[in-house]
Amino acid sequence: MAAKKKKNINLLPSEEFKSSSWGRVLKWVLTTFRVMVIVCEMVVMGAFLSRFWLDAKNSDLNEEINVVKAQVLAYEPVETEFRSLQKKLSIANELYSEQKISAIIDTLGQYLPPDVLLNTVSFVDKSIQIKSSSFSEKSIIQFIVNLESTELFDEITLSQISSGSEDESYITFTIKTKLK
Repeated sequence: MAAKKKKNINLLPSEEFKSSSWGRVLKWVLTTFRVMVIVCEMVVMGAFLSRFWLDAKNSDLNEEINVVKAQVLAYEPVETEFRSLQKKLSIANELYSEQKISAIIDTLGQYLPPDVLLNTVSFVDKSIQIKSSSFSEKSIIQFIVNLESTELFDEITLSQISSGSEDESYITFTIKTKLK
């Protein structure tokens, strides 16, 4: 028995169909899709090959990040010490930039009449509250005039005045003022 010859079956007629407009359009579409498939395959191959380059870049960047991270961690104790010193310096700067409390109390002592006694002196921000006792109103007025004559105090007010609760021979008073 002789082997049967395989016949190619083409559903598209070759001669008549090639010459018709539908045949030309179909041939153009088939060749265009072939080109598009080839281009897509080339893009996929390019993406596949670029993956190796991107993986190497990613690995290098991760290594670089780890090195920089180690350097930052190595400087952490130095930075904490530096920040601590900066905080201490800012506190010291605030204390030295304000007028010294001892100088203010010395000034109060210099302008204090002889029969006026300081009970308490309170400092809050730039304001001072002075609670004192005196045996005469004249000394209280003199003390206020003395404080007004200095260039250290501003807005001096006599806020409270009363006679002593136990002994009525002295007068207690409160003066509020602000530092210039």
